[in-house]
Amino acid sequence: MFGVKVVTAAAAVVLLMACAGPAPALADTIEAALVRAYQSNPQLNAQRASVRATDEGVPQALSGYRPKVNLTATGGYQYQDIQLSPATAPIHGTTVPRSVGLNVTQTLYNGNQTANNVRKAESTVSGQREALRLLDQNVLFAAASVYMDYLRDAAIVEVQRSNTRVLEQTLKQTQDRFNVGEVTRTDVAQSEAQLAAGRTQQLTAESNLTTTRSNFRRIIGSDPTNLAPGSPVDRYLPPTLPQAIEIALIENPSVTSAMYGIDVAYLQVKINEGALLPTITVSAQAQRADEQTLQQFRSFGASAVAQLNVPIYQGGAEYALIRQNKESLAQQRLTLDTTRDQARADVVTAWGQLVAGKAQVASAQAQVTASEIALNGVREEAKAGQRTTLDVLNAQQALVNARVALVTAQHDRVVASYNVLQRIGRLSPQVLKLPTTTYDPSVHYQQVRDSWAGVRTPDGR
Repeated sequence: MFGVKVVTAAAAVVLLMACAGPAPALADTIEAALVRAYQSNPQLNAQRASVRATDEGVPQALSGYRPKVNLTATGGYQYQDIQLSPATAPIHGTTVPRSVGLNVTQTLYNGNQTANNVRKAESTVSGQREALRLLDQNVLFAAASVYMDYLRDAAIVEVQRSNTRVLEQTLKQTQDRFNVGEVTRTDVAQSEAQLAAGRTQQLTAESNLTTTRSNFRRIIGSDPTNLAPGSPVDRYLPPTLPQAIEIALIENPSVTSAMYGIDVAYLQVKINEGALLPTITVSAQAQRADEQTLQQFRSFGASAVAQLNVPIYQGGAEYALIRQNKESLAQQRLTLDTTRDQARADVVTAWGQLVAGKAQVASAQAQVTASEIALNGVREEAKAGQRTTLDVLNAQQALVNARVALVTAQHDRVVASYNVLQRIGRLSPQVLKLPTTTYDPSVHYQQVRDSWAGVRTPDGR
């Protein structure tokens, strides 16, 4: 009656995920998926463009060191009718007045505002690079998670499909026994109810797999095809929790970004304080004018002037601005403390999930083994009339639940290892040794930092 084979394709899928052995030559690996996400994720590429835009703040600040040159030119038509006195004859006629002038201005001292502006721009660039590094890690973690999500959901679908096939055979055998009077109508109804529930679970699993496939495409950029098993990245993790916390407080991009935020706020205070200091500028100009009047055919002039500007009182707004930015600096320092506390808590939580995940895999594997033995035993006892159809159905459902739990535990185990690596700030292509060219934001920075002129970007736009 109940001699249905329990070692199914679903069990093979679970074993494949558990062993994570060498992948077939044509299989897609988690490393390849991470590379595609790193190269083509639109959110990541948008953040890279934002960093490149921030780079331009440095040459803007450096422009304060450079002279400002203006060229002016005028030209036109003029009619004049001039009589200098009643005794003189009037003078009248037309001229074509025209002039050209050149003015050069150079700031010699402005309270170190230019120097502090440059340092502020450089700190802003560094902060944006850390924001990019944070997004790098978020995208890589999302890619690893959705990769494992698809493996988990695909395995659960196979488990549920296998369960549905077993329940269909069980229902057929129960109906045959009912036809010969060995069981009652109740046994048949129980089998039918369990089969309906199994089909519902299968449809739910297939729906979840469809959703995961869509997320896989969105994050990684391609549809999942023949995925190889994913393995944990424990080899890249520190051996103990205290070491993981120590690394996170130094390398977590949220922490380092907050540090650069303090630098930016401090330099803004110094810039505003510099506005209270004198400013010294030197300007030189030369101008030639032709036919400005009927009596003046041509003129030329040149001058060089040094100017000292000492601010005495500007209404008090400059002092309020300094006080305001000092409060912003204090806020940034407190934000750094909060960020460090959050980084520490995240590492502790992720580490606990990793430890629990390891134990859950071993427990789930033992549960599957015990459930398979129990199901075989219940079936043998049912043949001898010592168990009911409901007992067999319950044992079958317990095995299905155990297999789903094992697949889920294996998924959580791998994702937890990536989560710890992300929380300590080391989830990067370099650490993972991914076969891809790493995006280096300093390349664009060096290309534009000392640029004096030009509107074309380094990539030719």
